[in-house]
Amino acid sequence: MEKDFSLVRKEEDEEEDNKNEMSSEETCYLSSEMIEKVSSMAAPMVAVSVSQYLLQVISMIMAGHVDELSLSAVAIATSLTNVTGFSLLFGLAGALETLCGQAFGAEQFRLIGAYTYSSMLCLLFFCFPISLLWVYMDKLLELFHQDPLISQLACRYSIWLIPALFGYSLLQSMTRYFLSQALVLPLFLSSLGALSFHIPFCWLLVYKLRFGIVGAALSIGVSYWLNVFLLWIFMRDSSLRHEMKNLGWQEIFSSMKQFIALAIPSAMMTCLEWWSFEFLLLLSGLLPNSKLETSVISICLTMSAIHYDLVNAIGAAASTYVSNELGAGNPRAARAAANSAIFLGGVDATIATISLYSYRRSWGYIFSSEREVADYATQITPIVCLSIFINSFLGVLSGVARGAGWQHIGGYASIGSYYLVGIPLGSMLCFVVKLRGKGLWIGIVIASTLQLLVFALVTFFTNWEQEATKVRDRVFEMTPQHKDNQETENIFKEEDAQVLLKDISEAV
Repeated sequence: MEKDFSLVRKEEDEEEDNKNEMSSEETCYLSSEMIEKVSSMAAPMVAVSVSQYLLQVISMIMAGHVDELSLSAVAIATSLTNVTGFSLLFGLAGALETLCGQAFGAEQFRLIGAYTYSSMLCLLFFCFPISLLWVYMDKLLELFHQDPLISQLACRYSIWLIPALFGYSLLQSMTRYFLSQALVLPLFLSSLGALSFHIPFCWLLVYKLRFGIVGAALSIGVSYWLNVFLLWIFMRDSSLRHEMKNLGWQEIFSSMKQFIALAIPSAMMTCLEWWSFEFLLLLSGLLPNSKLETSVISICLTMSAIHYDLVNAIGAAASTYVSNELGAGNPRAARAAANSAIFLGGVDATIATISLYSYRRSWGYIFSSEREVADYATQITPIVCLSIFINSFLGVLSGVARGAGWQHIGGYASIGSYYLVGIPLGSMLCFVVKLRGKGLWIGIVIASTLQLLVFALVTFFTNWEQEATKVRDRVFEMTPQHKDNQETENIFKEEDAQVLLKDISEAV
């Protein structure tokens, strides 16, 4: 197994890298070789992303078929736990895509272990205040004037979801660990194994043992920890353990400073966008017939999120190859990886929007057997399709930004597009123009378009040669071995100079 998951680049990979450097025309714009590399990694990452996300979706579906009240409570709880917990951990772990990916490209394998352990410690620390917040979820929901009965059930669901939070923190760090090395097979096997276990286990707890929404929450936690355990087995047997076994606390804490410096803007970039979508669900609870509005917005949000996981797999592949190539000092190959991922995102956008619109009259029944809910979902489907089309490109360019380390730009773009334009405009269309849930979605579509424009301009006008130089300088600056080599070289230079002066004096 150690041979299968080696950190050392294989000879065929090096040959492909050399091919990418041969022609500037091929690597600067679009090359079939890079498209093949990105797609071959994105394909299994689709299964990984969807499998991890489906754990929550399956629990919500099973709770929704108990009764409409359970669906509303789980939908509200899922929204708030995503906003206050899962999205934050996901965003913080995104810093590893930059740090570990670039370190792997520069062949500084020891840094990968230091960054990964730093991420685990930081994310586990954040879990404690988040858990305390979830315990008082019902009080938080009262601030948003939610139905008291729904608030109580949502709080109960959130409390039993706390074990899943701690498992998710380790899972995200370990996922980025393997992702930065383009090792998707361990991720693929572990995520499918966890999903295969989750489906019957959730059904057993919810229906047979009659645990209801408590069983739905518990099953998520058990499945996350099973995923972590499987990945730990792969990590234990990978060749990186030789680089990590002698890591000291001093190295971990020194790398933690750089991790936090990048994790904060990474969390801003991810969370601000994620929170804007979840904010739709909370605003829908203020509308007349809040149960219907909340249920429909929830299932539309779930469908959009499932697709975003698909395109996020392409973004993850782009992040890996962009960061690896920048770390290796190959700017043309990094740009080719970005362009290839954008091309694949366009293909995904076309297929996804056409497919969803074709089944607009029936897909709502996947989440609810209520005819009223399915009919309302049919009405809002065209707007959801437009949102999915835009998010296809946005997810890919977000991956490019993570690979290059542009999270601070993404954070500012999210603030401006969603919170200064999208949400205020959507609220006006919803409550003033009386478009209800449709108005909320239109506002988000406009915000996503603005953010997409920012990412596109940054990506297409970037000087990739300068980016590669900055990345390598930053990586080697964090490498103790490199610093020692510099000091040794300086000593040798001083000794050589002294010898040269001595020879000159003797000759004179």
